[in-house]
Amino acid sequence: MAKHALLVRGGWEGHDPVATTDRYARFLASESFEVSTSDTLDAYLDDLSGLDLVVQCWTMGSITRPQLDGLRAAVRAGTGFAGWHGGIVDAFRDQPEYHLLTGGQFIHHHKEFQHYPVTTVGDHPVVAGLGTFEVHSEQYYMHADPGIEVLATTDFLPDPDRPEIGTPTMPVTWVRRHGAGRVFVTTIGHRMADLELPAVDEMIRRGLLWATR
Repeated sequence: MAKHALLVRGGWEGHDPVATTDRYARFLASESFEVSTSDTLDAYLDDLSGLDLVVQCWTMGSITRPQLDGLRAAVRAGTGFAGWHGGIVDAFRDQPEYHLLTGGQFIHHHKEFQHYPVTTVGDHPVVAGLGTFEVHSEQYYMHADPGIEVLATTDFLPDPDRPEIGTPTMPVTWVRRHGAGRVFVTTIGHRMADLELPAVDEMIRRGLLWATR
């Protein structure tokens, strides 16, 4: 039986929500998913019980309580939830219950792109064999839930505009459970070029499949 995936995209256009989600819509279709897309958060008001995966790319913006309740209920019941960068962890900044779902919230990045290593952790199937790879893009400073399972990290580089935050180790990729549902997050993905990095692309592909019901 085919799996069903919904890609919800919108919000700030700087993260190219349509093109980036189209990239992974094609991947999911190649994995025999039935794929649909939505450019409205009202999709979360629908009956989501038939979905095996929701992929969200919606940076900033606002979500109504009924929309959020619909999403949370679906994930608690077993629908997977996944995304990358601001489309999942810089969405709905005023909704702590959404942050409890994702396991983290973007707080800060340097003014300019940084060149930084990302180191995978352990042998979870999402990151097994990927080792350490380099990224030249935004480096996210996160507030993260201590209950997440961290799969990749980076040491935050010094920022002269925020010397007080230092150089802590930041989670880059993680998974978590939310009720019966699985959640996959990576903070990489500011632009299409980031998603085209072989290690990043492979990690996201694996993450989408892992999160699927």
